[in-house]
Amino acid sequence: MADTVMIVTGETSGELYGSLLAASLKERLPGIRIIGIGGELMKEAGVELISGFSSAFGVAELVSSLSSLKETFRRAVAALVIQKPSVLVLIDYPDFNLRLAAEARKRQVRILYYVSPQVWAWRKRRVHKIARLVDRMAVILPFEEGIYQGAGLRTEFVGHPVMDEIRQSGRDRTRLKGELGLQEDMPVVALLPGSRPHELQRLLPLLLEVLREGKKAFPPCQFCMPFAPNTDLGRHDEMVRQFRAEGAVISQGESLRVLAVSDLAVIASGTASLQAALLGVPMVVIYKLFPLTYWLARLIVKVKYISLVNILSHRGVVREFIQGDATPGNIMQELSRIMSDTGYRDAMLRSFEEVRRMFEGRNASARVSEIVIEMGGWK
Repeated sequence: MADTVMIVTGETSGELYGSLLAASLKERLPGIRIIGIGGELMKEAGVELISGFSSAFGVAELVSSLSSLKETFRRAVAALVIQKPSVLVLIDYPDFNLRLAAEARKRQVRILYYVSPQVWAWRKRRVHKIARLVDRMAVILPFEEGIYQGAGLRTEFVGHPVMDEIRQSGRDRTRLKGELGLQEDMPVVALLPGSRPHELQRLLPLLLEVLREGKKAFPPCQFCMPFAPNTDLGRHDEMVRQFRAEGAVISQGESLRVLAVSDLAVIASGTASLQAALLGVPMVVIYKLFPLTYWLARLIVKVKYISLVNILSHRGVVREFIQGDATPGNIMQELSRIMSDTGYRDAMLRSFEEVRRMFEGRNASARVSEIVIEMGGWK
């Protein structure tokens, strides 16, 4: 049987990292076989999908996803038994992946955990469970390395795969604007609603109001909304129609390219906020959860900030509007300040440069592919 690697991820950002890793592995070992759980990006990178991902987030969302999660897990265990991968790469998605790690451990499969669960924010005791179950850890935030090394797990800060994607994407704004259907001579405001169904349900109506207010307040600007590649736009057809009717340019799978040409952004907290910071795009971060999920989160999550740029900076570099504070009025006030207050904007951009320096000189996908090859004994 050909040398086989299995990559498992559960949502859009993790799938991007999995696709970049798969491409790097294929470049280094063209004959390697890669199977996994993911979406179209991983499939395009040469991964044989055993299942699409079945992510769930929060109490309400989990209930409706249990059946598909069980089936996905069954397929994953079957793949361990039948395909016998030499290395299993787990990307974030801890509730699913730690159970799968236990199954892989029984079968003596070598396990690399790539992209740490947010143990620094909640459920810190998982660090010791992870250390018992996996062979090595590759983390993408600099402060995570010491957390796992302290638990005796061989851990390396490899950089962030978002930087890999930025390096590959190019920065010709004129060409990118043309390809995205944007006017070359008009500033761009990006509206990023997240990728999870619950995010879209709660943030799309809010962003539609921001768009309507923004058109009046910033008439020279054009607005663009890039949806995640795995978003089922059919489920949000009416909202998409309304955005288009208001003049927004809609795209899918183009978030990084849209941010690369943007002058300002309103972003659902997540990977996109780090992308924007690394690209030097001033932003406002927003987030809304199902009320019960938010109530529970406040009880267990132990962080002051939700956006990665603020977490990495240890201060409020960008404004975060959460739950009831996420209103069109608050968002528009902050956007106006960024546009009109040069000193405020420049200070934000200097902080973004500090964040960028944390990741420069590292290529996460290339380094993780080297680790996988070493663990597989193919080096």
